[in-house]
Amino acid sequence: MTSLFERPQDRPLADRLRPASLDQVVGQDHLIGPSGPLGRMLAAGRLTSIILWGPPGCGKTTIARLLADRTDLHFEPLSAVFSGVADLRKVFDAAGKRKEAGRGTLLFVDEIHRFNRAQQDGFLPFVENGTVVLVGATTENPSFELNGALLSRAQVLVLKRLDDDALDALITRAEAELGRPLPLAEDSRAALKAMADGDGRYFLNLIEALSILPSEPALDSAQLAKVVQQRAPAYDKDREGHYNLISALHKSLRGSDTDAALYWMARMLEGGEDPAYICRRLTRFAVEDIGLADPNAAVQALAAWDIFERLGSPEGELAIAQLVVYLGTAPKSNAAYTAYKAARKAAKQTGSLMPPMHILNAPTRMMKDLGYGKDYQYDHDQADGFSGQNYFPDGMARQRFYDPPERGFEREVRKRLEYWDRLRAKKQNS
Repeated sequence: MTSLFERPQDRPLADRLRPASLDQVVGQDHLIGPSGPLGRMLAAGRLTSIILWGPPGCGKTTIARLLADRTDLHFEPLSAVFSGVADLRKVFDAAGKRKEAGRGTLLFVDEIHRFNRAQQDGFLPFVENGTVVLVGATTENPSFELNGALLSRAQVLVLKRLDDDALDALITRAEAELGRPLPLAEDSRAALKAMADGDGRYFLNLIEALSILPSEPALDSAQLAKVVQQRAPAYDKDREGHYNLISALHKSLRGSDTDAALYWMARMLEGGEDPAYICRRLTRFAVEDIGLADPNAAVQALAAWDIFERLGSPEGELAIAQLVVYLGTAPKSNAAYTAYKAARKAAKQTGSLMPPMHILNAPTRMMKDLGYGKDYQYDHDQADGFSGQNYFPDGMARQRFYDPPERGFEREVRKRLEYWDRLRAKKQNS
């Protein structure tokens, strides 16, 4: 509630510019537009429980409050960070009394993923009997953080980080509210939007920091950086962002897009990721996605890892960048990876088949009498160094697991395999 003595300009800019209706919300037209899920719910006059999943500052709380206004529901805000079971009981009791009096309740739970599994289960009966319409907000992937039972009763709606058009709309509204343009040159306006990183609330706080400056002279990008503090990229090393970025790095390398891979690597390092983790994943990439197409890839990966551990940060990051360039430009093959999976599948299917007797050692007289090692042909005694004997279990047909492509070094490996195949066929037919 506004104090009698409080002037409008004393309120934070973000509060003054808070949308008064859903059509003033920027950047989320895919949800609140006429064809969006919230737009269709409102048109039908029936709001169901939802989970709003999106990054900070994209409008989750604002949308929840405006949904309550549009549907004439009592808005009951709750933060999972500061609330417990006792608070939930009070909320549900009050909502039950409102229901008896003929008015519904929109229960908005911020950071809903902070509630444990048992607390989340506590929502279920009150959602099912209509005591509350639950609107949960979370920055974390609901499929990881929320109970399946709760997810089955609430539609998950994904909010987007604010794009340039949405941020342009905010800066226009801010300048109208302030009654004058911000002291920004064209390049610094773009830099200011980049600093916001899609967070509308943070963007308005940056604008408010600039609003105390005179309109002239206009700041360039370098001057802007001195005036406002650039925020660190949104990145949580043990949550979904961590897995999203390593997936982006891995798939960019697999697609031989070296520049994109360098970008994702830099994003991870700027976000505070442990360089040793990146080295471990790049080493895995070298054997999974390059393999024998370039056997030196694994050597380069281990060398970069070793260099980083010896040099430390920040000099060691250059070795990681060099490795990313090497892996991105190397020929790609998952033939060895595919062969390993196929061999494992065959091993599970064939169970405990014994090796053929001729390739078993006979360290005792009894084993020799039983036929262990009988008729074994020592390959080095052959003129061509190849016996062509069978090494698969008796009763198991020979299988081809490793099928190298005509790429990189594996082109030569394929020639070797074809050579052994020809020799094997020749010896078996002789």
